[in-house]
Amino acid sequence: MTTLETNAETELESTTLELSTLEHGSADPICAAAVDLARAAAIAEAGDSAVGEHLGVIPEGETVATHLFDCTMAGYVGWQWQVSTTRAHGTQRVTVSEVSPAPTTSALLAPEWVPWTERIKPGDLSSGTVVPTADDDPRLQPGWSGADDLAAELDPGPLQPVCWEPGLGRKRVPSPLGRTEAAIRWHRGEAGPNSAMARSAPADCASCGWMLTIGGPLGQMFGVCSNALSPSDGHVVAFDHGCGGHSDAPPVGGGVSVVDVVMDEVSNANLEYEAE
Repeated sequence: MTTLETNAETELESTTLELSTLEHGSADPICAAAVDLARAAAIAEAGDSAVGEHLGVIPEGETVATHLFDCTMAGYVGWQWQVSTTRAHGTQRVTVSEVSPAPTTSALLAPEWVPWTERIKPGDLSSGTVVPTADDDPRLQPGWSGADDLAAELDPGPLQPVCWEPGLGRKRVPSPLGRTEAAIRWHRGEAGPNSAMARSAPADCASCGWMLTIGGPLGQMFGVCSNALSPSDGHVVAFDHGCGGHSDAPPVGGGVSVVDVVMDEVSNANLEYEAE
């Protein structure tokens, strides 16, 4: 018999309180009276300074009752200690089956967990960061279908009458020299293949579903990024540029391996027995 169990029996034999005056409702009266036993178990679990006043008893079954204690542990505002007590039928020996902290409606809790891929926002993507795109992302569709080209022909929009080309009517347009200098400047800059972002990217923009193609001669070398998480969103990028927001970037990491729980139901070498 353990010391806690002995103290519980001594308490029950010497108590002069009427069970009818205990605020335990329909809880088992013997388990409900084992307040000191429950408190000792909570203190053994968390320390004396973490266990406050006794708040009441909750009936859990015919011979099972849970004692509630205020949790005074730092960082656990509004929490309680729950100590489950029980006894066998026909005996007054009360034992503790479980001790655990539990939050109340006013408890200070951590915010709801949000996956990392949903927490990251535009501007968070930096060199070496990879943000995989879900296979069922509604913003992407299978490529090489021709659907976009056909849609553009069938619905050119109110500002694009048939046979109208962007830029018509301008007095001056870039010459081949102007286009070449722009292409060299863009390719050597942050939108090219030599930036820190591009060097750490899992793949280049030419194979990314987020890249929008552009017309004209520069469309053979550049496109426009449409990934909201990429720092290049809305900017011209070279086909051999890249970032961690590539549409086909592989998932990061392989998860955490979980080892099956093994319970030793045979060996008793480490068990200590106390004679009754």
